[in-house]
Amino acid sequence: MTTPTTHREVERKLRVHALFRLPPLSGITWGAATVQAQPPFTMLNTYYDTSDLRLFRWGVTLRRREGGPDEGWHMKLPVDGADAGTRDEIQVALTDATTVPGELRDIVSALIREADVNPVVTLRTERTPILLMDAHGRATAELVDDTVAVLDGDRTAAIFREIEVEGVPGPDGEVDVTVLDDVVAALVEHGAVPGTTSKAAAALGPRTSAPPDVPAARWPDPGEPAGEAVRAHLATHVRRFLLNDVRLRRGLPDAVHQLRVSARRLRSGLQVFRPILDAQWANDLRAELAWAASSLGAARDTEVMIARLHAHSELLDPGDGVVVRSFIDPVLQQRMRQAEDEALAVLASERYAQLTQTLVVAVGDPHLTEAAQAPCSQVLPPLVAKAFKRLAREAKVLEVASPAEQWHEARITAKKARYAAEALAPVFGKRVDAFASALSDVTEVLGTHQDAHVAQTTLRELAGLADGPVGYRLGLMQGIEVAAELDDRELFLAKTWPRARKAARHSGML
Repeated sequence: MTTPTTHREVERKLRVHALFRLPPLSGITWGAATVQAQPPFTMLNTYYDTSDLRLFRWGVTLRRREGGPDEGWHMKLPVDGADAGTRDEIQVALTDATTVPGELRDIVSALIREADVNPVVTLRTERTPILLMDAHGRATAELVDDTVAVLDGDRTAAIFREIEVEGVPGPDGEVDVTVLDDVVAALVEHGAVPGTTSKAAAALGPRTSAPPDVPAARWPDPGEPAGEAVRAHLATHVRRFLLNDVRLRRGLPDAVHQLRVSARRLRSGLQVFRPILDAQWANDLRAELAWAASSLGAARDTEVMIARLHAHSELLDPGDGVVVRSFIDPVLQQRMRQAEDEALAVLASERYAQLTQTLVVAVGDPHLTEAAQAPCSQVLPPLVAKAFKRLAREAKVLEVASPAEQWHEARITAKKARYAAEALAPVFGKRVDAFASALSDVTEVLGTHQDAHVAQTTLRELAGLADGPVGYRLGLMQGIEVAAELDDRELFLAKTWPRARKAARHSGML
């Protein structure tokens, strides 16, 4: 098994006709003071996907490339918040095998699920590359002029021409997109047409641009059936669940947390919408989501604890902080590695695979009752009101001296109320969105409060493993966490909860 490598690709695509002539490129931008022609070469690219093109529809391309300086297996994935020209490319070395490497298939297993992945189109590309250099001789971009043949066996089914301009990262690792934009502007002036469609997508046609099997949600208006809000809620969070699964398998930051959040929001939504759902169906799905979220919990909790204790160790004298970190790091990092292994084992299980399939099916076919035909404005406000009133009853009896368990129960209830409000905000607008935001502040304070309580438990466990000098410093850390826990309680009672009650009164939900 080879180790995949990843790099961030920032490029611009342009379609040109067969007789298009490149304009002089030297001097068109500061990043193209000179140009340097490179030897042309030929590539054979075979693209892989499911029969219904699930990867293309999710914006993912997977290919096996023979020929050229970067031959191998390539998978390109969208980058959160970036335009279509920015993608992460994961590469695996080329072998004689023509089946997709397990390392790549695993990354997108939540998107393809039970489907087979096979070749869907093969392209032969004649590539002529040109390096663009700044005045210091540093490459800033590479322009490639491609003549592409779409192959049908030994027959050429179609030919087209495309130009790509890809940025070369500078010393800081970043691409200066102004160079790309300047080059594109010069090419457009001479007749090139900008585009974002990949070569393979252009060859395969419009099926590649169809919505994925979990399309973006369309939220209903208050007068539409409440069942449409259920569909939109499921679509929103199942999409996030699947995409965060991909991020977790790639080892990206915060992926465990976001995957658990998606699972919890789906589970809470099924609870909120329970009166208009088939009870057995909702209960079964909630149970599986609870299993998935709890199975990933140790990794996330350990991640949070490491970050928290590191931050608070900075409040000690520098020498004491170094001693604390040198002691706790090996212990917690070992726990983290074990938790990560357990999380990956969960993702590799048949039970989890079945959950991802069930979630996708649920988006298209939620088990609604007849009550779901009633308007959102009639059915939904009582559901969020019920969740908030339970929170209000629990918050009313909280005091600074209340047991930690009582505060923890209020945190769990606050999450349910928050998720209920967030599920309804897209339907009912700004006032409910402000209500959800206030409840988010509530869960944030109660969450850091819980982290302080767990940190105290963790520090007591670590102190049992430490000698006297280290134990003393862990005791100092314990004092910091006790103070933080009390600060959060006072903040909640004095400011956060009163603001949430005010937002609730103005939401129109109660």
